[in-house]
Amino acid sequence: MRLRSKVIWRFVARNVPWILTVAALVVVVGTGRPSIVLANGHSQSDSKKDEAPPTTKIKIEVTDPNDKPVSQASVYVRFNESGGVFHKDKLAELDLKTNQDGSTKVPPIPQGKIMIQVVAKGWRTFGSWYDIESAEQTVQIKLQARPHWY
Repeated sequence: MRLRSKVIWRFVARNVPWILTVAALVVVVGTGRPSIVLANGHSQSDSKKDEAPPTTKIKIEVTDPNDKPVSQASVYVRFNESGGVFHKDKLAELDLKTNQDGSTKVPPIPQGKIMIQVVAKGWRTFGSWYDIESAEQTVQIKLQARPHWY
């Protein structure tokens, strides 16, 4: 009997790193992510619920230097979207066109840093980052004349 217990303890002692690795994988695979049990019995992942970030609706108005609307301009809106590989943010993009009034409405997107780029035939390409922190906002963009190349 004594020999058996020595053999078992030797096996456990040699394979502790492997056993701990398997235990960690069981925690990760079983719950989706590792969680730390706090003193009150609740895990850390329970206290941090996956809350959706606040969203914003943006109206973009594109005009020329004389304040006339620019229709059929391509508007590209880029923003960070959570849920990428390894829970990292990924850059998502919306492609829109302006209407006859030179405006377009962006569907609800997460608030934060947003890139707006405007491309229109006969006008210089515009692009800029905006820090949007409100539920609704109107962004006015004035396009500049394309440089003349001789």
